[in-house]
Amino acid sequence: MTKLLTAAQMRLIETTAIGLGQATGLELMERAGQGVVAAIFEEWPDLAKSGGSAVILSGPGNNGGDGFVVARLLQRQGWQVEVLLYGDPAKLPPDARLNYERWEGRTLGVADFGKAEIQHPDLSIDALFGTGLTRPIEDPVLWEYLWAHDDAEDAWEMRRQGRGTDIVPPRTVAIDLPSGLCSDSGKVIGGAFAQHGRRCARSALTVSFHARKLGHVLSEGSSYCGRLVVKDIGLNRDEGEIEAATSVEAPSGTHLNKSEHSHKYSHGHALVLSGGVRKTGAARLAARAALRIGAGLVTLGAPPAAQMEIASQITALMLKRVDGAGDLLETLQDERFNALCLGPGLGETRSRELVPVALSAARPTVLDADALSAFAEEPAALLELLHERCVLTPHTGEFARLFPDIAEKLNEVPAKGPAFSKVDAAREAAVRAGCCVLVKGPDTVIATLDGRCSVNSAHYNRAAPWLATAGSGDTLAGFITGLLARGFEPMQAAETAAWLHVECARNFGPGLIAEDLAEQLPAVLQQIEV
Repeated sequence: MTKLLTAAQMRLIETTAIGLGQATGLELMERAGQGVVAAIFEEWPDLAKSGGSAVILSGPGNNGGDGFVVARLLQRQGWQVEVLLYGDPAKLPPDARLNYERWEGRTLGVADFGKAEIQHPDLSIDALFGTGLTRPIEDPVLWEYLWAHDDAEDAWEMRRQGRGTDIVPPRTVAIDLPSGLCSDSGKVIGGAFAQHGRRCARSALTVSFHARKLGHVLSEGSSYCGRLVVKDIGLNRDEGEIEAATSVEAPSGTHLNKSEHSHKYSHGHALVLSGGVRKTGAARLAARAALRIGAGLVTLGAPPAAQMEIASQITALMLKRVDGAGDLLETLQDERFNALCLGPGLGETRSRELVPVALSAARPTVLDADALSAFAEEPAALLELLHERCVLTPHTGEFARLFPDIAEKLNEVPAKGPAFSKVDAAREAAVRAGCCVLVKGPDTVIATLDGRCSVNSAHYNRAAPWLATAGSGDTLAGFITGLLARGFEPMQAAETAAWLHVECARNFGPGLIAEDLAEQLPAVLQQIEV
């Protein structure tokens, strides 16, 4: 797993390295500038061959210092470069000030950008604030420049569609983060841009250092960052006690494959509870997903009136009458049912009756959809019943019903940074619930009681917009349930299922409906290295 750092964690890593004599701040700044130039030429090889012109917006901190290094390096390669400095050069931090003095080209104040000799650059580079932004951008002069930077992306899209522009727009690059974006949350800080129809600068390429930041993958971050490249600047990879969130990555085929000596009872028996007549589809999706991901057996527990409807739709799945609390208690006397799934299509009345019984069995349990919403009026009643082998899988609406105060903080428009993030929200919810919480979305976040947290960002270079379809969440619940039945721990089951869920959608592509997801698993599993 790859760590996803906050701005404070990144500063700590840098200051520790400097304090231990592993590198000076000036050396780190030089390496960062070199990394930006390398990333630009890797992204656009034609620029490396032909040279060109660049305008660099440098800010009042060390991110601006990185900008001066880039300016110097490009100029040495024959580029025409101008720097627009936001701030007083005399107030720059020492390392940034030294790189300002090393820069031998033309520097203007941001207010004078209309006087720049380069009016139509090949590159527009945003080295304004990076990870250091803690307050809204209020300067209207900056708005004007950053809008021009942003408009370049619109112009490139017009050219791609064949509508063209008279002037070739610049390629846009951000150092660390596009200006206006919170490094920890992926949210835009403040509402200044929104008042004028823009919220944050966008870039085609964002170059960061050492590790991705949470803001690159959470919330709106990826839509503003464009393609993200992370460059090594020689910092120690042993980050010690830093409790960072991690990125969910491809699971090991060794864990997912079945042993050649196993049999169906070796891989668990999942019980998925269904709703009543005309409400069985979601549970059937979850049950089939649990079977497809490798549970040895999967049984659907249904009320009598719904049994005929279900029986006409299933083959490998099994069916059992589970009418009310008494039936479920009797069913759970069979300890071979080692993983439970409640919620998909279950109905709120049936959920309120069956969820307490299921949780009293203290077996690995996935609670989704109706099993969460049924307790919206009294969420504490559900939280008191939960145990550490549970996995809650709310979407943002269900999360708000179960954790209204946490959701309120998450939904606030941040007036300053670092902003409260989805990682913060999931961690708080996991502590309160005492179990694993998976908050769904393009930036799915998974957290546990002990502080572990991971992000499965479907929109970070792995976009899967087709998952926005009815039933995809039910399938995810089934994937998790099947892995729990196979003996996976809750966090591992949630992470593995979330990753496979996205890969199944990507494998199918446009036109996906929920029924297709589980059917993509064989192809996806075959692609995973053992």
